[in-house]
Amino acid sequence: MLPSSHRDEKNGEGDRVSAEIILHNAKIATNGVPSFVDAIAISDGKVTAVGGNDEILRHRGPSTRVIDGRRRTVIPGLNDSHMHPIRGGLNYNLELRWDGVPSLADALRMLKDQAERTPAPQWVRVIGGWTEFQFAERRMPTLDEINAVAPDTPVFVMHLYDRVLLNGAALRAVGYDKNAPEFPAGEVQRDRHGNPTGLLIANPNANILYSTLAKGPKLSREDQLNSSRLFFRELNRFGITSVIDAGGGFQNYPDDYGVVNELHRNGELSLRLAYNLFTQKPKQELADFQSWTKMTKHGDGDDFFRMNGAGEMLVFAAADFEDFLVPRPDMLPVMESELKAVIRHLVENRWPFRLHATYNETIERALNVYEEVNREIPFNGLHWFFDHCETISDRNIERVKALGGGIAVQNRMAFQGEYFVERYGAKQAKRTPPIRKMLEIGVPVGAGTDATRVSSYNPYVSLYWLITGKTVGGLSLYPQENRLDRAEALKLYTMGSSWFSTEDGKKGALSSGQLADLAVLSSDYFSIPEEEIKNLESVLTIVGGKIVYATEEFSKLAPPALPVSPSWSPVKQYGGYVQGFPQPVGASHSASCSHVEASAPGRTKSHLQVLGNLGLWGLGCDCFAF
Repeated sequence: MLPSSHRDEKNGEGDRVSAEIILHNAKIATNGVPSFVDAIAISDGKVTAVGGNDEILRHRGPSTRVIDGRRRTVIPGLNDSHMHPIRGGLNYNLELRWDGVPSLADALRMLKDQAERTPAPQWVRVIGGWTEFQFAERRMPTLDEINAVAPDTPVFVMHLYDRVLLNGAALRAVGYDKNAPEFPAGEVQRDRHGNPTGLLIANPNANILYSTLAKGPKLSREDQLNSSRLFFRELNRFGITSVIDAGGGFQNYPDDYGVVNELHRNGELSLRLAYNLFTQKPKQELADFQSWTKMTKHGDGDDFFRMNGAGEMLVFAAADFEDFLVPRPDMLPVMESELKAVIRHLVENRWPFRLHATYNETIERALNVYEEVNREIPFNGLHWFFDHCETISDRNIERVKALGGGIAVQNRMAFQGEYFVERYGAKQAKRTPPIRKMLEIGVPVGAGTDATRVSSYNPYVSLYWLITGKTVGGLSLYPQENRLDRAEALKLYTMGSSWFSTEDGKKGALSSGQLADLAVLSSDYFSIPEEEIKNLESVLTIVGGKIVYATEEFSKLAPPALPVSPSWSPVKQYGGYVQGFPQPVGASHSASCSHVEASAPGRTKSHLQVLGNLGLWGLGCDCFAF
């Protein structure tokens, strides 16, 4: 029961409890019936009523906070069903993000400036969230360019899961020289004299990338706390209110969960986290899960922080690396026996589980194991699922449905679609993944990004991909029949994802009794041109009835700003996903230098306009020949 100050004594209605928050005069998408309402009432962290303005304003009391939505569009809080926010938070303040940066010239200028302000022995790290196809130049940086802009500070630039570019200072920092041994899995490219060039190639897997990154300095505990809070607030900036953490390499349980646990204890989480446990060492997977099932159980925690089961790595023998620059890997013959032992243990302990699976061939073999275990120990409603499933067959979707499983899809193809088409052809790419068929068959589907080391965490880039079928670089992958309308895509990112943390019916809709998680958007998601969807942000984000992010006309409602530590962090200068850029001039220009002929009399030269930290400016020449 709310305190008496929240009881409505007007009009003789003393038995009706007044709302803590009322948001009215808005276009509120409910994900239910009716599809849209004007106002919403919130108390005790939950939605208490939705409806017309007059109806909901009758819930106002003397201490109700009434917020005028100014006819903005409101959506249920977004829920990314596959991201790596715990690891991402621990490292956010160390990383220079190229997410959304419109030109390579910009990216290199950011790298140069950050290298100059980064003290020894720290590195400058660019870790995922970008593709060369987003750049006006439509190409990767070269090692010469990276060495030119950062001759002395170690630089680590990771591109998707396929390669890393290290400058000379970074090669020295990690000890890769002519005498360094070869990696058992991965390639250190060398020149004709045997010296490493700085290019690391992930083949047959990304271990060389991760193990090299792990050699870099880490943040202090205090800075990790600050970094995690800033990253979670950055997610709030886009209206993300829930994330399912898929674990990750070098993310050890329970050691690497101490920071997020502390934030939870202190009431400083600004979004809801359900986390899966990811085994770390080949041939020790079953031992890991046997240990963890003694330490914790599914559902431990609360609505803000809870254990969600096992995965996305269950056994290393079943991990099909998704680098579309190389052929599909064949899983080892021991995959079935090792996977069966783990799945059997998880089902016996009623732990939900998820498995990274890119290719249909891997899914086929995993389903054979699942069906065998299910005959021995029925899954009985356990929420298990595959992640990714870019090439899953219709028959295997039906098998997933028969076993009561789900499929979590991410916009990895938005960042890697060009590579997939080059290797397998445009026809094969038309159903990667076959989301429409999954929905027709009736399999639970949740949406997400797989951020931060491949895709960006920006959910509107993923929603744009679901709706348009286009990559970040503008390549059309899917026919209309494998694309979603805006309401369908939104439901996958809200209600759909809630199934994957066994919270369906608890969140994902703005209806009475559900968790009061919502985002007020910068523009109308339902009516703006498709190309503008990827530029959306939240101007007001509420989690459990608490305002966690506010800007624009709602700025006065914002929580206190967080300092950035350490003081040299790239986040202090650039933030995260790049803000407010226009389409750069000369977006089709692909030469290495930005000189373009002017149309004015005299044919003088102009330059590609690129984004500076304070807006557009003329860089001069983006070839960085100095």
